[in-house]
Amino acid sequence: MAAERGTRPARTYGLLAWTWLRAAARFPVSMALLALATAVVSGLDAAAVLVLFSRAPRIAGFTAPEVLFLYGTSAFSFTISDLLLGTTEQLGERVRLGTLDAVLVRPVSPLIQIATENFSPRRFGKLVPAVAVLALVLPRLDVPWTPGRAAMVPLMIASGTAIFAGLWVLTAAVQFVLVDSHGATKSLTYGGAFLTQYPMTMFGREFVRGVTFVVPLAFVNWQPALYVLDRPDPLGLPAAARFASPTVAAVLCGAAALAWRAGIRHYRSTGS
Repeated sequence: MAAERGTRPARTYGLLAWTWLRAAARFPVSMALLALATAVVSGLDAAAVLVLFSRAPRIAGFTAPEVLFLYGTSAFSFTISDLLLGTTEQLGERVRLGTLDAVLVRPVSPLIQIATENFSPRRFGKLVPAVAVLALVLPRLDVPWTPGRAAMVPLMIASGTAIFAGLWVLTAAVQFVLVDSHGATKSLTYGGAFLTQYPMTMFGREFVRGVTFVVPLAFVNWQPALYVLDRPDPLGLPAAARFASPTVAAVLCGAAALAWRAGIRHYRSTGS
């Protein structure tokens, strides 16, 4: 019985997402073209990295395969989290328009309803450049592929996905209080995705401390990447920090869940 209750949210999410996917599949040509366009646009970030390396052999001491490795792991993690929870960024608009009330009276988790709204297959196109880059770059990294390093790659992607997922929910919960904070919260989600595509050695030490100890974006892929690439930590953190991403993800997701529940509990209906 407990196991069934634990899987019920995932089943509900899958059912609602599948409903939106079936609706989109009624127009297969449009769906395919939109997915292709999304893949091309998403791939421009990788193209930008290649343009930078056409002018310099290294960026902040990192080679092209190493930076593309950071790009691929960041883009993969962010895209999965965006697919699962990206539409939660619209919560502030729902609060402002009063449409959140209709969500709350339904016998389904409000978070699941908002996260699956307008679930579109075109968003899967964002995965194409991330997967392609990782497939091309991983064999070209000049590192000894020990079992630990090989296992770290999927672990860092899973942890990075959870960290971004926690940020999506946390920034959504903020909008219960700061309704018009949508633009500001994007600096943590979309801005964080862009930031983690590049070596942290590009930025000042104080900034790196901020994205390590305040908003833990450094644990999306930077800290585990230091282990994979056999690089020293510019902040001089202990080696254990390279393996802390799963713990950081669990703590952040726990904080996001508490913030979401507090927001729901203190929300005052508009009466609509």
